[in-house]
Amino acid sequence: MTVIRKTPTASIILPTYNRAELIGRAIKSILSQTYQDFEIIIVDDGSTDNTEEVVRSFDDKRIKYIVNRINKGAAFARNVGIKAAMGEYIAFQDSDDEWLPLKLEKQLKAFDVSPADVGVVYTGFWKIKDKKKYYVPFKWVKQKDGNIHKELIKGNFVGTPAVLVKKKCFKKSGLFDENLPGLEDWELFIRLSNYYNFKYIEEPLLIAYRSVDSISAYSNALAEALEIIIIKHFEYFAKDRKTLANHYFTMGISFFSNGETKKGRYYMISSFKLNPLNIKILLVTIFLFILNQNLFNKLRNIYKRD
Repeated sequence: MTVIRKTPTASIILPTYNRAELIGRAIKSILSQTYQDFEIIIVDDGSTDNTEEVVRSFDDKRIKYIVNRINKGAAFARNVGIKAAMGEYIAFQDSDDEWLPLKLEKQLKAFDVSPADVGVVYTGFWKIKDKKKYYVPFKWVKQKDGNIHKELIKGNFVGTPAVLVKKKCFKKSGLFDENLPGLEDWELFIRLSNYYNFKYIEEPLLIAYRSVDSISAYSNALAEALEIIIIKHFEYFAKDRKTLANHYFTMGISFFSNGETKKGRYYMISSFKLNPLNIKILLVTIFLFILNQNLFNKLRNIYKRD
């Protein structure tokens, strides 16, 4: 029998919204961890399905169930969980993801042998998307350990369910930005990496399933989030012209494809000015000015199929 202290070592925060058919798998994967001194804080963000029934079916005193009567988004739900957490360390699980049994144990052991300036330990993971399997961090990531602030500016390779964070770190970095329409995990990691070093465990210790209704499925919301993040942290992004050009390129295509042609062209021109020697940026910029939205999207879809 496992003896659980009144104050657990780790608090695992699991936000959910209408995922009754999936959340059971996520909870089981936490309860199956080899390290057992934790609490699970499930924040139900206004579900209208039988999520509560599924959660209540798990007879475990370590599970706390908090209900938001109105849906306010994942960032708000995670912040509710952080504020309620009793543990020294904070971990996050998504209701459609699955931890592997050794995840928490290996992360806590990594903290034990790491310097005090390490605030985050994260692991590799498998991402399942359209029945294809990808390993994260991606191949383009050169620096995964230590001060990864500059590397994170290029894009997110960490992932919310992959991290274990010292709770005290949030006092310096702040919590999730609830005003973002997406990418709130990346924005938080950028802030955390400005104060603390990261430790990487080079092993896939969870499986992330990309759901059809996840925020990552909506490219315009992501472009809007990227725009807000760049404005908010412009002093960081401005130090790397090529990276900023790539972000503007992504935003330009997304906004143009979704009908915001003026904004799309603006960001594409901005991308070209930052990196005029990039042939891809030059060609797409030209296409955005000679094609309308429908023709551009048709060509884009043909390119994707090829």
